[in-house]
Amino acid sequence: MLPPPSGLHLQAAVRALHHGGVIACPTEAVWGLSCDPDNEDAVMRLLQLKNRPVAKGLILVAADQRQIDFLLSGLSTEQRQTLSDSWPGPATWLIPHRGNVPRWVSGAHATVAVRVSSHPAVSALCSAWGGPLVSTSANPAGARPAVEAYQVRRYFGDSLDYLLPGRVGAARRPTAIRDLCSGQIIRH
Repeated sequence: MLPPPSGLHLQAAVRALHHGGVIACPTEAVWGLSCDPDNEDAVMRLLQLKNRPVAKGLILVAADQRQIDFLLSGLSTEQRQTLSDSWPGPATWLIPHRGNVPRWVSGAHATVAVRVSSHPAVSALCSAWGGPLVSTSANPAGARPAVEAYQVRRYFGDSLDYLLPGRVGAARRPTAIRDLCSGQIIRH
């Protein structure tokens, strides 16, 4: 089991997020970039760093289901159970957002990708932040996702506001993405 980051590192990461920063954090399989999902400038800067169009949408990660309750209220009992059975863990679900997330997070979609992470760094960061964060792989569009901190630095240099120390989890590939309503696998 990977250890969670120290309190000082979490404080520095949260401070950077509160100031509209974009940070890097290890996740289940790759390094990710994170920012405040409600801060349009921060999200646009993250998208610019990745050269990713806003229309594609982004993933929200959370420490626990309570942090995303605002997205779960319209779901059936069976859908909620499906989520509970897979979280925390490396499962990302497309959930209808019903206008409860900013357009710069959902992109051109009526759904938003959500994961309750079991990675200690992501979970601790979202807990310290007090809610969900944007999470997307730490790589420019078309490049391989970073699996080591040095790769994050190589891709982004001094463009990031903080790099939360740690290691990626044991997963071999980024989390699968499934549509909660249809069950369809969007990404393996």
